Amino acid sequence: MHVRTRTSKAVIAALALGCLAAASPAAEPGDAEAQLAAAIQAAPEDRRDGARVLGWTADGKVVELRTGSNDLVCLAARPGDAQWSVACYHESLEPFMARGRELTAQGIEGQERIEIREREIAEGKLPMPREPRTLYVLHGSGFDAATGEVSDAYLRWVIYTPYATPESTGLTTRPVPGAPWLMFPGTAGAHIMINPPRPDASGQ
Repeated sequence: MHVRTRTSKAVIAALALGCLAAASPAAEPGDAEAQLAAAIQAAPEDRRDGARVLGWTADGKVVELRTGSNDLVCLAARPGDAQWSVACYHESLEPFMARGRELTAQGIEGQERIEIREREIAEGKLPMPREPRTLYVLHGSGFDAATGEVSDAYLRWVIYTPYATPESTGLTTRPVPGAPWLMFPGTAGAHIMINPPRPDASGQ
């Protein structure tokens, strides 16, 4: 698989250090080109070449692997995560996503993380677009950079629609495999979830 990239030698060296201590495919940072190739798999094919790409150093810091020429940002799988997962999203969501990563790095998760971002948006400290914005999330059991193949690939879509409600959208708030439903209605983080049935057809 040919990947066009503008990575620096310093970034490649920093990322390569993680290979020595990696315990599993999900935890292995790999080199910059491999991270880039994996990250863009979450994006629609016609938007991959122009996406900005973010990756991870061996010590868990986010670095830019490639500048972008369109409105998508793609994030490589985070070292140490139990599940291999990459994501691409509209660039206007980056402050929201970056703040989430920052809170996670501080050990703040779950409802507390949600409430902090909600409060900061309400106070005008954290930018959040008011129009719908899309996030693509691709899960799998690993990625082969040589073939460009994601093992056990499962792609889902999230459309952020701040402050949307069932009344404003006509959507249910109950999870429906394969159909859109609304999560966190009435909040700044309200979003439409679209989870295709999984290969085992259970939807779980």
